[in-house]
Amino acid sequence: MCEQWLSDEIWRDAMLNPVVILIIGVALLIAMMLVLRLNAFVALITAAMIISLLSPGDFAEKIARVGGAFGKVAGGIGIVIAMAAIIGKCMTDSGAADRIVRSSLKVLGEKRAPTALMLSGFALSIPVFFDTVFYLLVPLARSLWSRTRKNYVLYLTAIVAGAAITHTLVPPTPGPLLVAIELKVNIGLMIMMGVLVGLPAAALGVLVCKIINWRMDIPMRPYAGEAEPEPLADDQLPPFWISFAPIALPIILISLDTIIETLKVGGVTAQIAGVVGHRDSALLLAAAVAMFVLVRQRKLSFKELASRSETALMSAGMIILITAAGGAFGAMLRE
Repeated sequence: MCEQWLSDEIWRDAMLNPVVILIIGVALLIAMMLVLRLNAFVALITAAMIISLLSPGDFAEKIARVGGAFGKVAGGIGIVIAMAAIIGKCMTDSGAADRIVRSSLKVLGEKRAPTALMLSGFALSIPVFFDTVFYLLVPLARSLWSRTRKNYVLYLTAIVAGAAITHTLVPPTPGPLLVAIELKVNIGLMIMMGVLVGLPAAALGVLVCKIINWRMDIPMRPYAGEAEPEPLADDQLPPFWISFAPIALPIILISLDTIIETLKVGGVTAQIAGVVGHRDSALLLAAAVAMFVLVRQRKLSFKELASRSETALMSAGMIILITAAGGAFGAMLRE
């Protein structure tokens, strides 16, 4: 009876229609995330399995296909995202991120504070996740408002204008990294083009922020029942060149490998560039530099360093799972 139902030609033709499978998969995903409020990883991987089961092919291999697609994406992005999380955590805890922001404000001046905040967000959001960058820079926006008593919306939206651009265009952040891997785009080329396209877009974003600020004069509100943390003194922060090294190092190494590959340079030079310029090793070296800065600045023991690294890796783990599940979901839709 069951075999006869499964082999019914009308049912099979209707259910195996790619458009029907697409609609069912997307509808299930939306329902699980918005109605049932399931975790994004659970929703994506469940939807991927259901789409795979509805697709043509041997039933025995359909779940394995999901696992294979998940593993392929996780293998491509896992190390990079994990290292980026460690870099972000170390830069935040060591004061390196704070130093970059203060240096930008010092060079550009308080009158150009929105531009300084935009550039700080733009640079920091390359290795540090967007939400972390935003929460890191908000105290500076609040401090600026306390001195000027105006432009609070401008300061906040300028942070978003810079950080959102690199978060969506420049690897090693998960979104653009996954796009580069799926479309087989060279990572170094993706970084360079992302920065070239992103800077003018972020600058235009600041102009839009000024219009929003002109139309919406919103004063700063105090934190509810919570004292704001005291800012560190300048002498407690690492020098600028050391602070910026974890961001600059992987970009230089990956871009150098891309340039050498484009110029078709051979021999030992190309082999060395291929090793240190690979996205995984470049981010690993940058993470090592960031950890060195943290240990040097805060005088941490190896046990304390390991504890902070584990905190970063826990947040990275969820991002890797969700991104890889999204890749598996997309692969099942394509198949």
